[in-house]
Amino acid sequence: MTRYEPVIGLEVHVELQTASKIFCHSSTAFGGDPNNHVCPVCLGLPGTLPVLNRNVVEAAIMVGLSLNCSVARFCKFDRKHYFYPDLPKNYQISQYDLPIAYDGYLDVEDEDGQPVRIGITRVHMEEDAGKLLHQGTIATTPYSLVDYNRTGVPLLEIVSEPDMRSPQEARAYLDKLKTIIQYTGVSDCRMEEGSLRCDANVSVRVRGSDTFGTKTEIKNMNSFRALQKAVQYEIERQIECLETGERIVQETRTWDETRGVTLSMRSKEEAHDYRYFPEPDLVPIVISPLWIEEITQQLPELPDARCCRYMDAYKLPAYDAGVLTSSKELGNYFEECVSLYPQPKTVSNWLMGELLRLLNDTNSEIGEARVRPAQLAGMLALIDKGTISGKLAKEVFEEMFRTGKDAQAVVKEKGLEQISDEASINAVIEQVIADHPGPVSDYRAGKERALGFMVGQVMKLTRGKANPGLVNRLLKDRLG
Repeated sequence: MTRYEPVIGLEVHVELQTASKIFCHSSTAFGGDPNNHVCPVCLGLPGTLPVLNRNVVEAAIMVGLSLNCSVARFCKFDRKHYFYPDLPKNYQISQYDLPIAYDGYLDVEDEDGQPVRIGITRVHMEEDAGKLLHQGTIATTPYSLVDYNRTGVPLLEIVSEPDMRSPQEARAYLDKLKTIIQYTGVSDCRMEEGSLRCDANVSVRVRGSDTFGTKTEIKNMNSFRALQKAVQYEIERQIECLETGERIVQETRTWDETRGVTLSMRSKEEAHDYRYFPEPDLVPIVISPLWIEEITQQLPELPDARCCRYMDAYKLPAYDAGVLTSSKELGNYFEECVSLYPQPKTVSNWLMGELLRLLNDTNSEIGEARVRPAQLAGMLALIDKGTISGKLAKEVFEEMFRTGKDAQAVVKEKGLEQISDEASINAVIEQVIADHPGPVSDYRAGKERALGFMVGQVMKLTRGKANPGLVNRLLKDRLG
């Protein structure tokens, strides 16, 4: 790995959240019985003609602007020919030489935290193909079924420059790209449902060389983890080929998650293999400056801008701001909570600590959390009033997360209200002093650590409900 340098580029396909498909009225809803969301147009039946969905064009312009691209004033659709069972017309309507957006970039951080700018070659519109259902893996299946529900669903293909130099950079780029697209609202980017799909082009070269090696394309990566693992495996495989004198073949490979390897699928096609030519049934698209300006005005606050605002307005550290803005929903949750409980750093600590931990443990999304911002703000107010301690609050929060109940109700049901009555605490302190004469003598001899032991004993006898600050003060007073 020290002798060789990986060269990685990603082709990301994003399904748009439009009500109907790109060239017909059929539904884009996920799921449903196979071959149920179809019509003569998306099935490619003779005599049918496509009609372009205007919302797809506007979504493409918005994504292009969000990725710092130039938006074309004139673009067109093309036919991309290939013969595969999931493509009923035997061609795909896509864009070739005149895409809707081009020459953009994304800024990410590498594994050392250093800034890296990844160029974006193009963003173009196209229709999706159907879905092949294999019995087992594509290499071992005895037969495959095809579902055309997805055929004609609008896609954006976002093609990066080969600017990534490690699997970690590729993952960081895809993560940032997904976040930006979710902020725009044009797609939910759910990889598990296929609305975000990624192919990786990977090659290696001797470090310091300016000549690219032979690349392979990896498909069938359905998670960020799979992307990173597949790219890492392919880099190591290609290096081994070079070291042993084996020729690397330009081909398309599939990622086998079970075995943790890439496998050859077919030789890689070139552009001329697809026999591109302009789509004769669709007129070119002319995009006026006024139209671009209208969509620019609709752009939401994007993650980088929101992150800077959090550091400026809320005085949050860069790390906190980065975590909170990594999800639009998490950022919204934070802002709503802060509007009710105006202590941003405290709210940030609870979201990044307890809330994200419980979401991760239950494999849940922020939108599924039963604890709403107002409930979290209410619990934090109970801590400030001394009703519960910070330690007990974690127990209360877990119950709130599990049941959706308010903090006050959980505290009452479980009898977790903090003890702040001096007489009650002094009674427990007297018992601790009587039971532990050794630590008492140690403290009076100047050993401060002995006080911590006795505080712990008081908290143990009160089942964690005594006010810790009050326990400390009363113990010190009692011991002189």
